[in-house]
Amino acid sequence: METAEVLEISRQAIFVLLKMALPLMLVALVVGVIISLFQALTQIQEMTLSFVPKIVAIFLTLLIAMPFILDTLRDFTVELFHRIAGG
Repeated sequence: METAEVLEISRQAIFVLLKMALPLMLVALVVGVIISLFQALTQIQEMTLSFVPKIVAIFLTLLIAMPFILDTLRDFTVELFHRIAGG
C-alpha cells in the first residue's frame, strides 16, 4: 500500500467521521445556544437545565439520523473492503 493511498483513506475516514457527527453537533450547538439565552434572560443557573435538553435533543437526532449514519458508514466500509480486495 502506497503512502498516497493511506493518506487518501485517512482523509476519507476523517470526512466520513465529520459527516456522521455533523447532525448531532449542530443540534447540540443550537440547543446549547437556546438554553444559554434562556438562562441569561431569566437568571436561572440550574445545571440540569443545560444538560437534560441537550441529551434529549441529541438522542432524538440520533434516532432520526441513524439511517443516514449507517448508510454513510456502510458505504465507506464497502469501499474500503473493495480497495483491500483489489490489492
